Amino acid sequence: MFYFMGAFMTMSRLQVGFWGTILCCSALAVARPAEGGYHLLKKYELGAAPGGQEYWDYITFDEATRRLFVSHNSEVKVVNADTGAIVGSIADLKRVHGTALVSELGRGFLSDGGADEVVVFDLQTLKVIGHIKTGGNPDCIIYDPVSKHIFTFNGRTNDASVIDPRTETVVATIAMGGRPEYAVADGRGTIYDNIEDKNEIAVLDTRTNSVKTHWPIAPAAEATSIALDVKHHRLFAGGRNKVLAILNTDSGKVVQTFPIGAGVDANIFDPKSGNLFVSVREGILHIFHEESPDHFLAVEEVKTEFGARNAAYDAKTQRIFLSSADFTPAAQPTPDQPNPQPVPISGTFRLLVYGR
Repeated sequence: MFYFMGAFMTMSRLQVGFWGTILCCSALAVARPAEGGYHLLKKYELGAAPGGQEYWDYITFDEATRRLFVSHNSEVKVVNADTGAIVGSIADLKRVHGTALVSELGRGFLSDGGADEVVVFDLQTLKVIGHIKTGGNPDCIIYDPVSKHIFTFNGRTNDASVIDPRTETVVATIAMGGRPEYAVADGRGTIYDNIEDKNEIAVLDTRTNSVKTHWPIAPAAEATSIALDVKHHRLFAGGRNKVLAILNTDSGKVVQTFPIGAGVDANIFDPKSGNLFVSVREGILHIFHEESPDHFLAVEEVKTEFGARNAAYDAKTQRIFLSSADFTPAAQPTPDQPNPQPVPISGTFRLLVYGR
């Protein structure tokens, strides 16, 4: 030991720098959270959609009640996240997309794209207590804690409806400059929304109900999923052209990209672990890790199930929830249907739970 230390002290500055770098990198490697090992833990069967036509979209997780709100065509299944038990449903909808929860009011809000409205329900009883007309085909729905308003992003009318959840009225309509898709709020008065047909991000000010700017996301295109690292000012936009773009929200510039699978529909960033989860329809859960704000690594590709494109995350258990079903094979192409898709089989809808 003495000989080693003596020799180390006679090293050149260049040698000391080299070994210092090695020791520093080793320390970082030890400090980094363990990655990998995500696998299927459980499957929960959720039954057939009313009317027999399977369709699903967003999943919303309520940390306070440990409940999942799972969209399922004309209903929302409410599921105990720990046991998989169905605790209720909100039914008699047209074609539901997403759920936003306002716990302080004891109310939930559903975007019913088939009815061009938001459906209000009681969080305790799950009973429908109101209907609010919106723009055409409200899809993504989120709650902004700064303005204390609900925002729906309406795919057919290319606008956003701003709703006061206390009065259950639309207080503003915002032109989005294209077809809006998935959106995320930063909790500081800004919402970032994918403009799918323009390959842009719209930056919306929730205090003035106006769009401040648009950012291009090239080489990503047709973005349908989005997530945000609030602390490090990084935005993640998943493109249907199979490219994930990471943007700096201070400048709006793309700082890194990754290839992803086909049919992306959900991005989730966990600030505690620094992990970014991206789920795609072809049956892959991509996991990336934030080494630094400008440097992410692809650490794992988890094989899931075809159709498992929508996701929710439980930060407490670090588990991912995905929804999917069995599918028939795609039909043969025809002039009218040159790209036929597999069709989900009625009665096979289920919740998949992945974790370590």
